[in-house]
Amino acid sequence: MKPTNFAKYLTDFLGKYLDGERGCSPNTVVAYRDAMTLFLIFMRDTYNVGADRIDFKDITQERVIAFLGWIETERKCSVQTRNARLAAIHSFFRFLLYRSADHLSEWQRILAIKIKKTSRPPVVYLTTDGVKLLFAQPDTSRPKGRRDLTLLSLMYECAARVQEIASLVPARVNLGKPTTLRITGKGNKTRIVPISEQSSKLLKAYMQENQLLDDYANLYPLFNNGRGDMLTRMGITVIVKKYAAMARKINPSLIPPKISPHSLRHSKAMMLQQNGVNLVCIRDFLGHRSVTTTEIYARIDNKQKREAIEKTSVSPTPKKIPSWQKNKGLLQWLENLGK
Repeated sequence: MKPTNFAKYLTDFLGKYLDGERGCSPNTVVAYRDAMTLFLIFMRDTYNVGADRIDFKDITQERVIAFLGWIETERKCSVQTRNARLAAIHSFFRFLLYRSADHLSEWQRILAIKIKKTSRPPVVYLTTDGVKLLFAQPDTSRPKGRRDLTLLSLMYECAARVQEIASLVPARVNLGKPTTLRITGKGNKTRIVPISEQSSKLLKAYMQENQLLDDYANLYPLFNNGRGDMLTRMGITVIVKKYAAMARKINPSLIPPKISPHSLRHSKAMMLQQNGVNLVCIRDFLGHRSVTTTEIYARIDNKQKREAIEKTSVSPTPKKIPSWQKNKGLLQWLENLGK
């Protein structure tokens, strides 16, 4: 069967454009692929248009909006997921604007679909005492416990996203003074992150124990699952939640209910903010595109300071105000006198 124009352009978009022209990361390509796969499933199940037959005449703004509703109602996905799927669709149709003008009007209508507003989830982070308690949980008498402690330590020290830490290899570690890690984040942006001497010793000992300092191991996963395979995002999440649950039993006040790997990133950012590090420096450390994103930590810190001030403030007892001063003026008080 001859491929449709839709199939041709979708193949070019996912196979050539995102990586070759835009320089998107493999994670972005996978996310966009998954979004378009879901859209094809929706079109097949809802409108009886199979993936081998679908063409641009079948795709309208109304059907894309119906797809977004289907994601929320049928698949029970969050608004954030709905918006991520829409971002992928928008990217595809922006790509088409400069490739073909056959359905330009409809594509512009699709690009006009708005991102759905949603409340920003609260930032969950640990205090310094909370981080210390979490780090005390792995059983370092066992190799797996030593691996987990090194993993937790690096996630906090580097404020790394979970995929950034999962994809680390020994070649990206420089055990100099200070020890630095070359981390590749969103949009394939690379940043050099220094770590403390204590974490450096922990990392070096871990790498020596697992023969990761040898040249042949340069591209091995820094953290593996015991079978030599790279730890997945889900695997790292399980590790973090496991030790968070253990720490919570010891001191619930130090470990918030919903801890995730990203909580360690937030914890490091808050520590930097509270220690007076400039927002621009924190932005670069975290790998944010804009300092606007980083400002959330300053807002949280300012709110905490304001609440602390309010708790420690002492309000003076107000003096009794003469009754005539409570009115707008003396004349009004006189007019009301005796009424």
